Amino acid sequence: MFLYCIDSDKGLMFFKCLFSREGNSPDHREAITYGQLLGQVCRCSNTLKQMGVRKGDRVAIYLPMIPELVYTMLACTRIGAVHSIVFAGFSAESLCERIMDSQCSILVTAGKRVADVQGSKLKKNLKNELVALVVNLSPVVFPVVQTPWDAACDVCWEEVMGQVSEQCEPEWLDAEDPLFILYTSGSTGKPKGVLHTVAGYLLYTSLTFKYVFDHQPDDVYWCTADIGWITGHSYITYGPLANGATSVLFEGIPVHPHVGRFWEVIEKYRVTKFYTAPTAIRLLMKYGLDPVQKYDLSSLRILGTVGEPINPEAWHWYHEVIGQKRCPVVDTFWQTETVRDAECQSRMSTFPFFGVEPTILNEHGEELEGEAEGYLVFRRPWPGIMRTVYGNQERFESTYFKKFPGFYVTGDGCRRDKDGYYWIAGRIDDMINVSGHLLSTAEVEASLTDHGAVAEAAVVSRPHTVKGECLYCFVTLKDCREFNRTLVDELKRQVREKIGPIATPDFIQNAPGLPKTRSGKIMRRVLRQIARNEKDLGDLSTMADPKVVEVLFNHRCETAS
Repeated sequence: MFLYCIDSDKGLMFFKCLFSREGNSPDHREAITYGQLLGQVCRCSNTLKQMGVRKGDRVAIYLPMIPELVYTMLACTRIGAVHSIVFAGFSAESLCERIMDSQCSILVTAGKRVADVQGSKLKKNLKNELVALVVNLSPVVFPVVQTPWDAACDVCWEEVMGQVSEQCEPEWLDAEDPLFILYTSGSTGKPKGVLHTVAGYLLYTSLTFKYVFDHQPDDVYWCTADIGWITGHSYITYGPLANGATSVLFEGIPVHPHVGRFWEVIEKYRVTKFYTAPTAIRLLMKYGLDPVQKYDLSSLRILGTVGEPINPEAWHWYHEVIGQKRCPVVDTFWQTETVRDAECQSRMSTFPFFGVEPTILNEHGEELEGEAEGYLVFRRPWPGIMRTVYGNQERFESTYFKKFPGFYVTGDGCRRDKDGYYWIAGRIDDMINVSGHLLSTAEVEASLTDHGAVAEAAVVSRPHTVKGECLYCFVTLKDCREFNRTLVDELKRQVREKIGPIATPDFIQNAPGLPKTRSGKIMRRVLRQIARNEKDLGDLSTMADPKVVEVLFNHRCETAS
């Protein structure tokens, strides 16, 4: 399995650089070899075992993008424990909800972060229960000690790691033993604990990394995701390591300490394969060409995107400016639940990956042949698909299989063209039925962002007495552009010309910011509620900046634009 790829019996691989770690400051960097990784993972494994962690136990990990995060997740793998990583940007409430749902026995965190768990950020009605939960963990482990120490439950990372051996035999596991639990972002409701198993997940992440990114021995690979998300699990940790890759582990943001940070890192490490999100591309596009042209990007060979459909303007900028018209852009479509479904070489059209059998169904569950548009489903499973929702098999079955029995329902819409390419349209929830015409919000958003004044757009439905539903559009403008009647008319005309009269928006609202999860996904559920003036928004714990909601309510369109 994967662990053999970091063992010393691989000879030269033992000395190969695993991570070039790039800290939040450009001056903070270190190189970690496969041999050093093995030693740290074994130390952590022995530490967890001394604390009573055994095969099948759940371990919660709440850490930023530091090497200790990788050490801990792989230590869990080595001893057969099940890791449950919670994105370090999540609130204390979100962390504790996930700890309780997965019944973790250990929390590995940083001292500064546990203060949030034990402190005033907890909701009053949950505080006593959650603090008791954290205190009763046996024990809590801290790579960084920055809070008042509680000897009853707190253990220092440096102290315990220095007292154990660098040798730890791996626990032998069955192929279908659980590997990890990862909770979905909660953008459409209560987070689900997606459970993946050992053999299928490792096989599929290894294969997809190798073939999707055409991994070569001399590559330097960089995925900008956070390990707290499935992309980071698969394409920062497991996939690259299983292929003996050299990677960049980035602890920072794309605009600090300057807006050319990504391009600086690519030049510094001579990155050959670069994998990021359309959200990040659109953010950096706003700053123009100057920050890019300061750096040498000639090392790049392949560009990748992930997380949401990429709009044409962002795709062209990425291909022409960053890839200098010579690097293929691999736009990948997949889910936390499925690990990898498909990838494409041009915009949003795609063929499925090996072993994936997609098809398109209409509303009645009838399979559509040839050119078609409807629900994207899969006929049969493949090794990397989720096995269940942890502790809730009924929810697993009802969420993914109830609507169309016999098929896995992705929740996404798509169309298949005459050449057999699949074009991902986005979540079915974001397909809008206007006067009997099914419109893709992604297509309308692409039309809006083609306008020179628009940096980002999001489109949702709003009830209409005649049409049934109509388009309510949120647009974020580029710097120094003014939102006025003239711009609204131009945007309506542009959508009408690009898609057709039926797609003409009824409402266009100025949106200085959009509600997004911490992984960068737009929370269209919230936007739909704003469009309908529904003030009870439910759980916003995964939203990066809840303040944008109040601003959007204040800018609401009461009447058609």
